[in-house]
Amino acid sequence: MVAMIGSKAPNLSVSKWVQGLETNIDKEKDNVILVEVFQVNCPGCFMYGIPQAIEIYQKYRKEGVTVLGLATAFEDFDKNTIENLELLLTKGEVIGETLKMLGQYDQLVDGKKLPYKIPFPVAMDLLKKENGSITNERINEIIEANVPGFNAYNEQQKAEIKERVKQYLKSKVYSAQTFDQFALRGTPSTILIDKKGILRDVGFGQNDLLEENIKKLLNE
Repeated sequence: MVAMIGSKAPNLSVSKWVQGLETNIDKEKDNVILVEVFQVNCPGCFMYGIPQAIEIYQKYRKEGVTVLGLATAFEDFDKNTIENLELLLTKGEVIGETLKMLGQYDQLVDGKKLPYKIPFPVAMDLLKKENGSITNERINEIIEANVPGFNAYNEQQKAEIKERVKQYLKSKVYSAQTFDQFALRGTPSTILIDKKGILRDVGFGQNDLLEENIKKLLNE
């Protein structure tokens, strides 16, 4: 069941809390919750998503905002691992495309370390090994979550979209449970939950309205 905006947010499916005390959505009642979803091998996550989440944490953690980090993997399964997440959180070291891109922009310390530390709890998404079966139901579910106005396309376009989704599913080694449950489109992504535990917003990429939306939820 895909989480729906306006409905009660399900708990994050977690394989391990790598940093901070173990917690979850149902344990953070009466707080506005921001979940920053990222991949270790995702340069944009470390250039935009995580710094923004850190800023929110620093400004609003005493005002009733809980910030949680969730590392996931929907691609590059050899790099987006719990081992590389632990390397990031314990030593500040980055890998792969993140290392390459941040190095090009001179945003690393000692050539391989982040110039900042992630201060909030961080967990690893629960990965489930794919069994190889691809059903029309799964294809349609992904299209419904990611292709607005699908029914307005002509038949040839619909067939092409379905084929791309099918090839995507064939390439998946694992399914990331939280990533799929919230129908995320990529990383960085944000999940925003109000004080009553209701899912209020899911964002992808740079989210210029994030702080404004958090302020509104705090005032409710």
